[in-house]
Amino acid sequence: MTARHTPEDLAAANGRTLADVIAPDLDVLFCGINPGLLSALTGHHFARPGNRFWPALHRSGFTPRQLAPAEQEQLIGLGLGITNVVARATAGAAELRPEEYRTGGEVLRAKVAEFRPRWLAVVGIGAYRVAFDAPKAVMGRQEQTVGATGLWVLPNPSGLNAHYTPDSLAEAFAELRVAVRGPDPTAA
Repeated sequence: MTARHTPEDLAAANGRTLADVIAPDLDVLFCGINPGLLSALTGHHFARPGNRFWPALHRSGFTPRQLAPAEQEQLIGLGLGITNVVARATAGAAELRPEEYRTGGEVLRAKVAEFRPRWLAVVGIGAYRVAFDAPKAVMGRQEQTVGATGLWVLPNPSGLNAHYTPDSLAEAFAELRVAVRGPDPTAA
């Protein structure tokens, strides 16, 4: 059952933060740009119904079925986690300032040093470019690392990112899954 939230509920979530889904030694720590208002309100990452993170995660082979945002804690058992470049919730990433991305990048590097995921996958090329001072970065595997942690850039799964279809998003996520876990033995 889907809860209905009022515009006032969502407005009250502006500026809140969202707890990471994180543990030591994950295979992949996915990193969103920042929490949306619905995510901050519900406490679940990628909570907006039009967000394609959860379908892309499943369709790429990272999860055995499509998880709902409320099931995010199950990711830990699959070697996956979620954090954000910028902690504070906004109605849209356009509300963030470049210095927030840069500060968020420093916080993210410290998190990676502490939790040591094999890969950090930032979902959003613009956020990655500013947070990691890599203005010419392209999608996919990056040459830069954070210690022993590899860096990967994925497309932003927001429904607003119409440049990527559900199929092309799943393909981009699958390239990372292959790098992490090897080819899918069940694929034809």
